[in-house]
Amino acid sequence: MPQIDRLFPTQIYQAKLAGKKATRLNKDLRTACLSIARDDRAGQNWCKENAYAGYTSYASLNDLTTRAPQFKDLELALQPHMEAFASALHFDLAGRNLKLDSLWINILKPGGVHTGHIHPHSAISGTYYVTVPKGTSALKLEDPRLGLMMAAPAKKPTAPRDSQPFVYIEPKPGALILFESWLRHEVPPNQATEDRISISFNYA
Repeated sequence: MPQIDRLFPTQIYQAKLAGKKATRLNKDLRTACLSIARDDRAGQNWCKENAYAGYTSYASLNDLTTRAPQFKDLELALQPHMEAFASALHFDLAGRNLKLDSLWINILKPGGVHTGHIHPHSAISGTYYVTVPKGTSALKLEDPRLGLMMAAPAKKPTAPRDSQPFVYIEPKPGALILFESWLRHEVPPNQATEDRISISFNYA
């Protein structure tokens, strides 16, 4: 009998920070994100110079976990999820642990977009979603083999999700999404009428 194996899976980890503490943390993170965005002149200038429709602390701040306790609380909440995902990926860490390498705020205004990219020099990347208004952008993930497919025919619209060239994940407030840092991803234009607030991070 013929056999077809599915090899080289791309794993995406999804979870929700749940409970009363998580609900409180999410509110506190929203307040902290908006406050920092208002006061971070260097970040505001970078966004203006680079035509970023909103605010990101990526190019201006690298001390959020010491600047505001809410971000340290988020780091602690992320740790068990990071360990679970690293285990599912069968990483051989030789007795070491993955460590938070960077963490930054993203506030995407209506119409704002974040073009396709990867996160070099990291092992696992992800995003925690603080505010997700109705109609906001999904996270768009790209098949990492896309650039190698050459003369391959297009996939049928009815092809299963794991055979599509792009997969869209619609986040909700309090949601956590983790993926390996080599996975190309983007945020299509924000169709909501309100800001989309998230916190992204890298582990190395």
